[in-house]
Amino acid sequence: MPAPHTAEIFLDLHFTTGEVDPLLFGSFVEHLGRCVYTGLFEPDHPAADAAGLRTDVLALIRELGVTMVRYPGGNFVSAYRWEDGVGPADLRPRRLDPAWRTIETNRFGLGEFTAFTRAAGLEPMMAVNLGTRGISEAGDLLEYCNHPSGTTLSDLRGAHGAPEPYGIRLWCLGNEMDGPWQVGHKTADEYGRLAAETARLMRMIDPSVRLIACGSSGSGMPTFGDWESTVLSHAYDQVDYLSLHAYYDPDATDQASYLASAQDMERFITDVIALCDAARVRHRSTKRLSLAFDEWNIWYMSRQRPGQGEWPRTPRLLEDVYTVADAVVFGSLLITLLRHCDRVTAACLAQLVNVIAPIMTEPGGPAWRQTTFHPFAQAARYARGQVLQLHVASPTYETPKYGDVPLLHATAVHGEDGVLTVFAVNRDPAAELPLAVHLGGFAAGGPGSHSVLADADPAAANTASEPDRVTPRTRTAPAVEGGRLTATLPPLSWNVIRLPLATAG
Repeated sequence: MPAPHTAEIFLDLHFTTGEVDPLLFGSFVEHLGRCVYTGLFEPDHPAADAAGLRTDVLALIRELGVTMVRYPGGNFVSAYRWEDGVGPADLRPRRLDPAWRTIETNRFGLGEFTAFTRAAGLEPMMAVNLGTRGISEAGDLLEYCNHPSGTTLSDLRGAHGAPEPYGIRLWCLGNEMDGPWQVGHKTADEYGRLAAETARLMRMIDPSVRLIACGSSGSGMPTFGDWESTVLSHAYDQVDYLSLHAYYDPDATDQASYLASAQDMERFITDVIALCDAARVRHRSTKRLSLAFDEWNIWYMSRQRPGQGEWPRTPRLLEDVYTVADAVVFGSLLITLLRHCDRVTAACLAQLVNVIAPIMTEPGGPAWRQTTFHPFAQAARYARGQVLQLHVASPTYETPKYGDVPLLHATAVHGEDGVLTVFAVNRDPAAELPLAVHLGGFAAGGPGSHSVLADADPAAANTASEPDRVTPRTRTAPAVEGGRLTATLPPLSWNVIRLPLATAG
């Protein structure tokens, strides 16, 4: 028998949760801070291409493995006029952005965004303004984007240099409409009716679209549950996804609970699944809604400073610097999304560059990877295939928020590449965690590998002057004997263990 402090994973090749949808590795670009300007887009930068996109950032985005990107918000979208961001750039209006109290130049708009997605090989996810605007404007935007030609708006797109349709298939019906901070905030009844009618018009214009209704902007919202039930009572038959948003704020006074943040995400997802399935029963529907976790991340919200009354251009907002501890929690959130891949079929890391982001830049200067870059890149690369159902036996520790929590948080993927990959987090900040994986029908086809992101200093971070302070390191290969793989997980660590499998026959 293993020692009492050893964690064990039991898996079997016949028991799977589902196949990972590539859209699970999406991200988010909002007109907020320096995400767009001097992040993605900086025409005067030495590395800028002819479209003004930073090629050094594009290279990092490709390395990150992002598959899809949501645009243009976020809170920004709820007062946005999409027409401001099309046509000749020098004729576009400057506007106040009330969401983030800045001046928006509209130099980067819809055409620039679609050029970016094509340059980076990403699928676009577009959000429509259901705060200050509504059904008609959403239909106009869809016609401009997706109708081939022969109408005023589709021909206008052609006149703007894009004769071929953009072909955007993923559409968010507003953003966080349950939130009192949102421009045009609505009750659940108001939003549900508006979302349903907007969806009907959009499907009339383009039946191929996939539509995402706003769920609660957090599990702690006082309307959580009632919001979902009411919105879906109106819109269940018209939409394909319900959204979830969650951010986790590092709490220096309660590190134990912070390291277990995925407990909250797990509960949030299972609760929303239950609400969606209850709505399906009420509608006597055979359709099963998917979930779009289209905003998630670590966010030092307690450090956020409110606007001081000025209206700056491209201010440095929400430029959190992520530590090793943050990367471990971040990896645990990724594990949670993978564990629910049968229902969470799209997700967006918020955001992509500079603003609570895995990629940082300096104007006119370098771009570099934050600590959180690495778990995302490894998951996006290796979590392609079938997620396995696991039975996990782990020692636990006590947290003020979540009670007893396992020290081990893990999932495993039977990859399309014929490799078994175990993603594992050791939440113990002080001690190694021995791990035994019972392979249950899988046979090794070669030696395994073990990559670790950890550091003696849990506050270690990457900076412009030290961009590779924290990176994944190769550890001693795991041992495989008698149908069991064994490895040791360092304290407070993100681990990727890979085992090539023997082919049948």
